[in-house]
Amino acid sequence: MKKPPVISVIIPVHNGSKHLKDCLDALMRSSYSKYETIVVDDCSTDDSVEISERKGAIVYKLPHHSGPAAARNYGAKMARGKIIVFIDSDVIVRYETIERVIDDFRKNPDVVAVFGSYDESPAAEDFLSQFKNLLHHFIHQNSEENAKTFWAGFGAIYRDVFLQLNGFDEIRYTKPSVEDIELGLRICNAGYQIRLDKDLKVKHLKQWTWYGLLKTDILNRALPWSKLIIENGALSGDLNLKVNYRISSFLAGIIIVLLILTMLDAVNIIAIGLNAYFIALAVLLIIAIIILNLDLYNFLFHKRGLKFTFLSIPLHFLYYLYSGITFVTCWILHKLYLLRST
Repeated sequence: MKKPPVISVIIPVHNGSKHLKDCLDALMRSSYSKYETIVVDDCSTDDSVEISERKGAIVYKLPHHSGPAAARNYGAKMARGKIIVFIDSDVIVRYETIERVIDDFRKNPDVVAVFGSYDESPAAEDFLSQFKNLLHHFIHQNSEENAKTFWAGFGAIYRDVFLQLNGFDEIRYTKPSVEDIELGLRICNAGYQIRLDKDLKVKHLKQWTWYGLLKTDILNRALPWSKLIIENGALSGDLNLKVNYRISSFLAGIIIVLLILTMLDAVNIIAIGLNAYFIALAVLLIIAIIILNLDLYNFLFHKRGLKFTFLSIPLHFLYYLYSGITFVTCWILHKLYLLRST
């Protein structure tokens, strides 16, 4: 009987033919070869299945469109490897990436899960895609290696631990969301350790649009993540939730309030004559946010120059604004629900 592979690479896909071939080709060039590739097709209407089969992947098809959480769970059940590596279909691994996963587990025997980050050279060259991917890279590269979360864009976990914890919550998360963050929380609550390997870098091929960014950040990330934080009653203090990021989000909200008051005062809806003070305070708060995020802006400056950094600041402010508004809205609704329940 053929010996089972050490690693099972699982790729969930839904109409991902644009990048799937490149994803699979990169895997085939890996320095490590003792792995199986499993593609779980989530009811694609393009040629994702045909591409996967031509590349020699094991292909499973879900009967209903169920989301990446369900696709990954199904792949994990069918996998034969001791270690499961999750990769998004728009991600390219490096030559040494899979081998480095093996090294991470070997060198860290107490660790049950490992994840990395996007590299600093995203494939899409437009400003929005560059900013979004570089922000993700920066946050991961400046977070604690002893992680309290998990990332399914490129993350690995022992299969027995994954199955013991019932995998991703596919009932709650039927679309791409924070299912990996929620799993990471359960891994840590079960007493296991997760490692963020900052040298475990992969390339992201996705090209972001304004609609896609706002929809993903607000509906698929900020909203469910806020609910998760409120339900668990604690903030991790790492990744996007560091203290300076939370303060920046709070200050961004105050700036908007000050600007609204300035406009209302200007048209005499509130005649208090404090326009100059409101504007001055807003400027001071903008400077404060820049200081709080100086490491990020310095990183962007060295990677993409002054113009890119200058354009990134208002977009970063917007990110803080809608993230903060989403969290506050969820918190208020949660409190109101508790009041109605008593």
